[in-house]
Amino acid sequence: MSAFFHPKLQIVEALAAYRLRTTWSTGEVLDVDVEAVLRGIPALSKLLEPRVFAKAHLAEWGHGIEWFDAELGADNVYAWAKEQAGEVSHQMFDTWMHRNGLSLNTAAEALGICRRMVSYYRTAQKSIPKAIWLACLGWEATKPKPKVLPRALPPAREYALAHA
Repeated sequence: MSAFFHPKLQIVEALAAYRLRTTWSTGEVLDVDVEAVLRGIPALSKLLEPRVFAKAHLAEWGHGIEWFDAELGADNVYAWAKEQAGEVSHQMFDTWMHRNGLSLNTAAEALGICRRMVSYYRTAQKSIPKAIWLACLGWEATKPKPKVLPRALPPAREYALAHA
């Protein structure tokens, strides 16, 4: 994860009840509740002990949050924090693209924005406006037909029945 992709984690502070206060290279200070993650992954169950959880610290180069032998990746933590704050995360946007089989170009065309903005949204370089997310959901709900030409013409009888 380079500085160009995804915000870099600068400060992490363990709060009570499995919450972390995170400070990012974007200037954002976001709190994130990681209890569900810790309970959902057996290898992280040690972190449910309050004394162990309190030892959270910044991983080398700001690429994550570390404990003794466990780590949470910064890009995941950033996405969880944004979602818990009621915002759209880069992971939500990327999942939408994959779920619909969209490339940067086809996503840009679907949303009526430039390819570069799609890339910025997907890599968390820019915050995703709610209007864009609503456009994503609307596009997915309607699934407009792509502009493709048919490979063959139907037989005359089928054509006549379809257009009668």
